[in-house]
Amino acid sequence: MPEIGLNHFLVLSAILFSLGLFGIMTRRNAVVVLMGVELILNAANLNLVAFSKFNGTMSGVMFSMFGIILAAAEAAVALAIVLNIYARFKTVDIGEIDTMRE
Repeated sequence: MPEIGLNHFLVLSAILFSLGLFGIMTRRNAVVVLMGVELILNAANLNLVAFSKFNGTMSGVMFSMFGIILAAAEAAVALAIVLNIYARFKTVDIGEIDTMRE
């Protein structure tokens, strides 16, 4: 059975990043865009943990924990904004939200 190396983690991270970027660029639904952002953040966290494991240090894990905390806070704020947009415009389609109120 082959050993899982750094390249395997990097390929998985690149796939996650690509899927997240694809979700952001092609979808117009705000919730799907937020999921794409979360996939990109998870890809970055996977890179941090993988490099930390193969370098023998714990600094990448600490940065990854900080990144997870920031992602949770970002998700809470973003979902609150999406709920507010839905309450005001009755849609979460990004293309239809084009007016700004004072």
